[in-house]
Amino acid sequence: MAYSETKVVLGGLAHIPIIIGFFYLIKRQYSLGAMLRTNKNALSNTFANASATPSKESIQVNKASNNKSASKEVANTKEILSKTTGTVKKTVKKSLHSDVPVNTYKPKAPFTGTVTENYSVLKDGAIGKVQHITFDLSNADPEFKYVEGQSCGIIPAGEDAKGKPHRPRLYSIASTRFGDNFAGNTLSLCVRQLQYEKDGETINGVCSTYLCNLSPGDKVKISGPVGKEMLLPEEEDSNIIMLATGTGIAPMRAYLRRMFEPTEIEKTKWNFRGKAWLFMGAPKTANLLYDSDFEHYKSKFPENLRYTKAISREQNNSKGGRMYIQDRVLENAEEIFNMIENPKTHIYLCGLKGMEPGIDEAMTAAAASKGLNWSELRPQLRKAGRWHAETY
Repeated sequence: MAYSETKVVLGGLAHIPIIIGFFYLIKRQYSLGAMLRTNKNALSNTFANASATPSKESIQVNKASNNKSASKEVANTKEILSKTTGTVKKTVKKSLHSDVPVNTYKPKAPFTGTVTENYSVLKDGAIGKVQHITFDLSNADPEFKYVEGQSCGIIPAGEDAKGKPHRPRLYSIASTRFGDNFAGNTLSLCVRQLQYEKDGETINGVCSTYLCNLSPGDKVKISGPVGKEMLLPEEEDSNIIMLATGTGIAPMRAYLRRMFEPTEIEKTKWNFRGKAWLFMGAPKTANLLYDSDFEHYKSKFPENLRYTKAISREQNNSKGGRMYIQDRVLENAEEIFNMIENPKTHIYLCGLKGMEPGIDEAMTAAAASKGLNWSELRPQLRKAGRWHAETY
């Protein structure tokens, strides 16, 4: 097809906006890349020398100081510091835990472990049934490796009401990566048998009853490990606040063994130098799980471990009511928040879901006494990888 001279000229003019747009796009991308590089360098410089380079947040604080009270300024400053620390901590956490094993054995292809021991961890006069159960993992191929704070799945034997295999139930692992025998080939659980009344009949939990009634030599299908929410920080000088009720003590037991068991310290070369504070809730003294172990650690490491108990049916709070773990939090609010202000402090919460509202209420009151807003602070701590919660 032939083109006239006029059409050619008009066609060329029609392409001018496209050419201009193309060069504008190149310029915009170049500017964006430069801006990102500049921001990245600015962020690095901010944390390398926070006092030398004022951040956007610090400018906001300076503006706030002209319009708000000194106490509000302090609260905002702490909020800003929490957010800033969170950015760094989140990045560090991701890199440190990238090699943590997850789902080595899936529910559809579980590992079959062997029970080596199953004993009660309750004392005479306790309420309910709680067992410490250990499984041999030595025949696993690939190896069933896990770290403190992870969970595993247990698939009960038999079938459900529809004639299908039971689905796995998750349980927090109560042993360190080296196991109770320090050989690195076992896994332990702390299991309370679930029982409740329905229409005048006692109903037993399927998986918890199955586990509590196991005998040495029995075979059990295990999946996992799973979870990175409850992992310990790698820094030896971290501070660890632990809030646990009932079998929520399982991961805390693993943490404390890693921190204070001499054989663990020798094997891992991880020498905990921070402050650990365990708040344990139970209905009766006889229901304090692993109590003698924790008391022993406290006696050996008095500068590093505090152990505070809330025994609801034997102790009273300041109002004359039953003593719950949230009451202990309120009693020690100032010290707890002094620790939280340290960016090296992590808080771990584990137990029945019903404990969360009480803890939140106590933390809200405790934070308010320091001019802080707990509803804003908690998400900042979680984002920073410093608030770890696992409830069920």
